[in-house]
Amino acid sequence: MELTDPLDGDARLPDAFGSAWPSVERFHRLLVDEGPVRGLIGPRETGRLWERHLLNSGAVVDQLGGVVTLIDLGSGAGLPGVVIAAMAPAVRVTLLEPMARRVAWLEHVVTELGLPNVEIVRARAEEVAGRLRADALTARAVAPLEKLYAWAAPLVVPGGQLLALKGTRAGDEMVSARESAARFGWEDPVIVTSSLLDGVEPTTVVRAVRAAGARRVR
Repeated sequence: MELTDPLDGDARLPDAFGSAWPSVERFHRLLVDEGPVRGLIGPRETGRLWERHLLNSGAVVDQLGGVVTLIDLGSGAGLPGVVIAAMAPAVRVTLLEPMARRVAWLEHVVTELGLPNVEIVRARAEEVAGRLRADALTARAVAPLEKLYAWAAPLVVPGGQLLALKGTRAGDEMVSARESAARFGWEDPVIVTSSLLDGVEPTTVVRAVRAAGARRVR
């Protein structure tokens, strides 16, 4: 059963997403209509797609700065990668996803939304290490930081950044993964928050920079 999202029809949403609004609105509809059936989101998530998923994903765009290329690790349903691609059309976004059914969904979404700046790669992070690299890498609900630091290191250029969308325990996770950050060449991990809409819980991001002198991990 489709649940009512309290933000459906909110007049502030078009301004929050700017020129990406038509694409994001269409993506929302696809997630509502097909997401639960395809096993991409839980049935109850249709009632909180805007706050919990779409606004949460879009808020990370504020952290991109001069990023030209971006890898979204474990894209799954397309969060945050599809939203980022719609909101930042000058950024070349690679959606990296190993599962065939999810790749089929992402291809469907990219075609429906007409996103020319998106490439979809079916692979695990370790399978493309050394041949796929970008200025930034995003990850949302993929793995603990200790694993993300290892997986992301070969995929981010020196001076590039990891943007891991996390929840309320981000601080504890960052502390416990301190040794992993150093081992895989990540500097200055910090927690940053941003929001697209007043009254919506801000997105919590762990941001770390790939050390300029870090060895190339394969």
